[in-house]
Amino acid sequence: MAPVTVNKAWSLQARVLFRRMLLLRIPIALAMVFGLAIPVLQAQSGSGQTQTAPPATQPAQDIPDAPSTVQPPPPAKIPTPPPGRAEPIPYPGDAAQSDQTKQGQSQDQDQPPPPPMRVETVPAGSTPRNQISPADDLYKLVVKVNFVQIPVMVRDSGGHPVDGLLPKDFTVLENGKRQTLTYFTSDPFELSVAIVLDTNMSDVALQKVNQTYSALVGAFSPYDEVALYTYSSTVSQVVDFTGRAERLTAALTDLKQVRGSGGPPVLGGPLGPGGPTVNGAPAGGPIIQPVNTPDRESHVLNDAILRAALDLSKREKTRRKVIFIVSDGREMGSRASYAGVLHLLQSRDIQVRAVVVDSGALPVFRQLEKFHLPDQGRTNNLAKFVRATCGADPLPELSRNAIEDAYAQITSEARNQYTLGYSPQPVTGASAYRDIDVRVDRKGLKVAAKDGYYAIPAAR
Repeated sequence: MAPVTVNKAWSLQARVLFRRMLLLRIPIALAMVFGLAIPVLQAQSGSGQTQTAPPATQPAQDIPDAPSTVQPPPPAKIPTPPPGRAEPIPYPGDAAQSDQTKQGQSQDQDQPPPPPMRVETVPAGSTPRNQISPADDLYKLVVKVNFVQIPVMVRDSGGHPVDGLLPKDFTVLENGKRQTLTYFTSDPFELSVAIVLDTNMSDVALQKVNQTYSALVGAFSPYDEVALYTYSSTVSQVVDFTGRAERLTAALTDLKQVRGSGGPPVLGGPLGPGGPTVNGAPAGGPIIQPVNTPDRESHVLNDAILRAALDLSKREKTRRKVIFIVSDGREMGSRASYAGVLHLLQSRDIQVRAVVVDSGALPVFRQLEKFHLPDQGRTNNLAKFVRATCGADPLPELSRNAIEDAYAQITSEARNQYTLGYSPQPVTGASAYRDIDVRVDRKGLKVAAKDGYYAIPAAR
């Protein structure tokens, strides 16, 4: 086979064309590489850019994208602060703060500061005008040192209480000089009562009184406080002041076991102090005629009133203080004098009320009350205490029903009285007694009030 010969000119052209094609292939390859890389870079860079807000017609939904298994999750969004306000750089721990707190802080910064608080002060011991005390709806009586309080009971000609009187209907004279009333009320008062029972009466009278104890307890209201005392030769407090009716009832039930005096003493016979006798002489002993002297009885009425008055003086001043005595009215053997006890009663605004029973309720015995009967003591002290402190008389009662009615009458009158008050001239020297005369400017009415009081000296 003959060798093939190639034209040199064609060979040179072929080599030139190959070189040209080789030079053109490099830019094409580079273009193809860059053409494929640009979309990939755009996709990656587009995921990191801020998404465009949806149109105003559609509600914005903050729905996170599904996590990719190839690409890492996008970084957390950091809100861009508005221009002109510097915000602190958030730290990872600040992410727990709620958006509500941030909005509240933003609103507080936008609002003006509140005005300064106005603080008002009041004098020591006073109450602000806009402050309401829990006890404002209760009745109060402000008692000054230089103040006279007068409970007054007004009755018609038939003995019935008279209601509806006004301050202009009353006239108060102190030592003959007319006083200007600065206080007046007809409202009922809460009572502080000291019941004083005489246990040295005859046994018949004492047993009759024992049957009225239920009516005595029922005469008081739940707002009253009552203490119980007994006396014969001594004074004893049975129950301290209490508002519980069951305590008073239990104490009075126990007192039913107490026996009164049985009548004249036994001076002879087998039950006498000398024992059995034979032909008037003691059996088994020398013939000696015994001398029998009965024990001297004591009725310490003054001491009992004094004890009750001292305890009542410690009770609240807003209460009306009353000593309620059930006795035969005899006084004998007290250490306290009538004048001393009356001074205490009139200087502490304490009333004495009484139900007189047994011999003291007999009409004949009451006529002899001004006399000092031998071995019977004084019988007029109780009546004088009652008249001087409340202007009334003791209620003499003999029957059980009358005694029970007297309980209700006394407590009702003590609670429902007119109360007058005025400020007298101050006392510069020692305590002095001042007479009081209360009058009503209407005909046919009777006024019951205390006779006077002991003024308290002014403090220097």
